[in-house]
Amino acid sequence: MRKLIPLVFALAPMLAAAQDLKVALIAGKTGILEPYARETETGFMMGLEYLTSGKMDINGRKLKVIVKDDQSKPDQGRTLLAEAYDDDKVDIAVGTSSSGSAIAMLPIAAEYKKILVVEPAVADAITGAKWNKYIFRTARNSMQDGLAAASTFKQGSVAFLAQDYAFGKDAVAAAREALRLTGSRANVVHEEYAPQNATDFTASAQRLFDKLKDAPQPRVLQIIWAGPNPMNKIADMKPERYGITLAPGGNILPVLKTWKSFAGTEGTIYYYYGFPKNKMNDWFVAEHMKRYKKPPDMFTAGGFTAASAVYTALAKTGGGNTQNMIAAMEGMEFDTPKGKMHFRKEDHQAMQPMYHFRIKKDQKDEWDLLELVREIPASELPVPIRNKR
Repeated sequence: MRKLIPLVFALAPMLAAAQDLKVALIAGKTGILEPYARETETGFMMGLEYLTSGKMDINGRKLKVIVKDDQSKPDQGRTLLAEAYDDDKVDIAVGTSSSGSAIAMLPIAAEYKKILVVEPAVADAITGAKWNKYIFRTARNSMQDGLAAASTFKQGSVAFLAQDYAFGKDAVAAAREALRLTGSRANVVHEEYAPQNATDFTASAQRLFDKLKDAPQPRVLQIIWAGPNPMNKIADMKPERYGITLAPGGNILPVLKTWKSFAGTEGTIYYYYGFPKNKMNDWFVAEHMKRYKKPPDMFTAGGFTAASAVYTALAKTGGGNTQNMIAAMEGMEFDTPKGKMHFRKEDHQAMQPMYHFRIKKDQKDEWDLLELVREIPASELPVPIRNKR
């Protein structure tokens, strides 16, 4: 018996460590999408705090989050995800900020046969042509954005300004198709793509104005942009001279704050803190205000949503067995600050509502920016299934 005691003691730490549940959170914490990454991490940690009542455990097992910065670089994203699966032995991974990096990570999840929850990257290919069965997405996709916007364009002429990379091109393609799927009679007259870090929009705007100015009314210029938004610069060129109305996509609060002079302008958005009415969002808004002196933002809500999906999956399965987790997550319903979502079984896309907003004329404080025109339910967003199972 004495000879067995040292062995028992030697195994005890290993057994204890095996009980930990590990999650990797990969985000572009440096580079142009750093604000998105920072919000995602904040929301993710707040979500786990709420869901575990501050204990950071699931069914008595300690929950450990390993945060990694892929700098929004595809090569770095691939490397870090492989490291999370291979070296860190995570049960599940979440990421990332850039659609380009997220797409590069998808084959790594398949190679290691481990689940990747995509948040907040939106490119349709993630749950479409590039998808594999290990991929689940809590983020909305470009088509959901497009369908929401298309529901507000009933007729007239539309042109797009977007960034010249995966997100921008994917979003415009989705917007075009969304107009068809929603039965809109609006005609797309031009697509304009500018460099991701562009600061001068003079030439781009003039081309857009030239295409729109003689087109049937109403004339709408939709701006689809990640990072510092060019709407103010486009507005300075006075598109109203040509009867052109700007239609911004949703953006983070620091950007929305710069749009106060556009009272009455309408658009669609993934999340705005004042729109959802539920217990989880009430806690989220109040706690975020207490800690950070401002309300939660789009990507903070996305991080919380990803945390809820991860928590629900691990609570149901205990992690470990990937096939059991996939079976549990297909069709899985989970609570979020936007209300209940579920993963569509066919392509693992989270089905969710969107919001039609109007920029407020009378704003009571620096964050009182938008009023709700209408919540657009998931049932009105017929997202096509494009993956190959």
